[in-house]
Amino acid sequence: MSGTEPLPIWTPTPAFAAASVIADYQRWLQRSRGLRFDSYEELWRWSVTDLTAFWQSIWDYFELQAVAPASAVLADARMPGARWFDGARLNYVQQVFRHARAGQPAIRFAGESAPLAEMSWAELQRQVASVAAALRQMGVQPGDRVAAYLPNIPQTVVAFLAAASIGATWSVCAPEMGPVAVLDRLRQIEPKVLFATPGYRYGGRQHDRSEVLRELLAGLPSVRHWVLVRQPGVASEPSIAGPTRHLWDDLLRDGAELRIEPLPFDHPLWVVYSSGTTGMPKPIVHGHGGIVVEHLKMLGLHCDLRAGDVYHWFSSSGWIMWNVQVGGLLLGSTIALVDGSPGWPDLGRLWRLVDEAGVTAFGAGAAFFANCMKAGIEPARIADLSRLKMVGSTGSPLAPEAYEWIGQHVRADVWINPVSGGTDFASAFVGGVPTLPVYAGEMQCRCLGAKVEAFDDAGRALVDEVGELVCTAPLPSMPLRFWGDADGRRLHESYFDVYPGVWRHGDWVRITPRGGVIIYGRSDATINRHGIRMGTSELYRLVEDEPEVLDSLVVDLEYLGRASWMTLFVVLRDGAALDEALVERLKRRIRAGLSPHHVPTEIVQAPDVPRTLSGKKMEVPIKKLMLGQELSKVANADAMANASCLPWYRDFAGRHLARQQER
Repeated sequence: MSGTEPLPIWTPTPAFAAASVIADYQRWLQRSRGLRFDSYEELWRWSVTDLTAFWQSIWDYFELQAVAPASAVLADARMPGARWFDGARLNYVQQVFRHARAGQPAIRFAGESAPLAEMSWAELQRQVASVAAALRQMGVQPGDRVAAYLPNIPQTVVAFLAAASIGATWSVCAPEMGPVAVLDRLRQIEPKVLFATPGYRYGGRQHDRSEVLRELLAGLPSVRHWVLVRQPGVASEPSIAGPTRHLWDDLLRDGAELRIEPLPFDHPLWVVYSSGTTGMPKPIVHGHGGIVVEHLKMLGLHCDLRAGDVYHWFSSSGWIMWNVQVGGLLLGSTIALVDGSPGWPDLGRLWRLVDEAGVTAFGAGAAFFANCMKAGIEPARIADLSRLKMVGSTGSPLAPEAYEWIGQHVRADVWINPVSGGTDFASAFVGGVPTLPVYAGEMQCRCLGAKVEAFDDAGRALVDEVGELVCTAPLPSMPLRFWGDADGRRLHESYFDVYPGVWRHGDWVRITPRGGVIIYGRSDATINRHGIRMGTSELYRLVEDEPEVLDSLVVDLEYLGRASWMTLFVVLRDGAALDEALVERLKRRIRAGLSPHHVPTEIVQAPDVPRTLSGKKMEVPIKKLMLGQELSKVANADAMANASCLPWYRDFAGRHLARQQER
């Protein structure tokens, strides 16, 4: 598929490469293990073939501390079901506070109405200890669930670390999410305590969530205590009958010492949610140890983070990148949190923060960079970016033009490091390293320890051809289980039902002959808007609750180098019309019940929703049709309950493709 070999747009200087964490790791491997690798490809091959030696080296190089040692690095390599570091006892929070020191803040923070401030390591530890003591007084024990309905503020980090220090399992939803989406998630895990805010600020406006909070507490009978976290400018403080209310500031008055519970390696750390195309959101359980070793590897070796760095990845608290950004604390980096809109008062906001907070490693969703380009933002003209060594991107493919824009308008010598992975394992399968050249539109490498391939339908590995992104060896941060999935069936169906024993991720990918990786978007029907994945079933429940709507089908399309496009098809009752009032009502319903990110680009009336003989909506075939594949290759009329509607979708897809070519 590749023609003339392209030229790199960035090549590390020898000094930059030699000073990197991964170069130091390779020197350490040679000194301590007698292992020498002359190329990244050789290092990667070793990391995915000798899993025991590689992951033990990550433990040792980053000097991970444990109360009890492991009896085996990888006792069982099956997927699903791999068992890592049996016998080891540790805690995520222990790895965080081993870096506590006076010379550098732990957190820097700015909100839309809050100027840049910082929290020392000592103050972070004091607050975590106080909140943990309060949680213990509320009866929280290891294994209990502690949830939050909070934005990306320091209190959210403190609450997470406090819960984790006890061994409670954490889960957070962003306050812009509606009650349907939040309850679909938190009801599954039955939290004992809820941290919540009655409002948040976004785009220069205060958003009152008092009624949503009432609905959440009414819908979560497991909650015995809830903690009100006040936000500047939010006046309402709902009085809610039922669970005991506490004020955040009152929790901080306890002068407790921090007690950190040593836990088994696979003790649940948090539950995060990744929605498929059917059913409720998948409540994914990750363990303390798996997240610690994976984030040390990913952030240290692939993002070049270390003590002294300031790390900011723009994210809402409901995106997995919030969890990854907090992971910067595991390496002693300062994390720079930002709450609110990246585009308010203008799209220069984050670039000015990079300057003010002294950020050295900066990341955001690919859409942010595309929006800056369209708005004519020139970051280097409005901010001092001289301390910035890395610009990262994720959420969707970063267009080649964006690579060029970053080089021209951020800094010519900045390392561009797009990554691609998932909520499912809280990390990246493919990304970059500071020792390799960067090619526009391409990620630099497959990550260490991640045995990633592009598979065809028969399970054969492809090179320089588009295939399914798979991982053929286990990673420590892969899900322990789905909450409530007692027999493991849902976990198996989500990742292992296409290629037995092999993780199928749901992305189209091409691995270039030089080892680079190009992602072409989702290969399934999951809605992936601004990096936040949402199942189509969640949207259908809202849309089809409207009296005029009989049926619906949604397709979310990603285009390399262009904004994504989401079409909602609706089948209406006789006599109903898709007028402007109904369109606006549907959009309001989706915005309130799910999030503003998941409002469709267009809503279209269709004659019917194509279904299989077993009644399943044919989202993936219609998605492929709208991406330009032939009807005969995407749908088998003999396997359909209503094949007569296919010509309508074929004609619509043709018109859609013509419109896209004009964009």
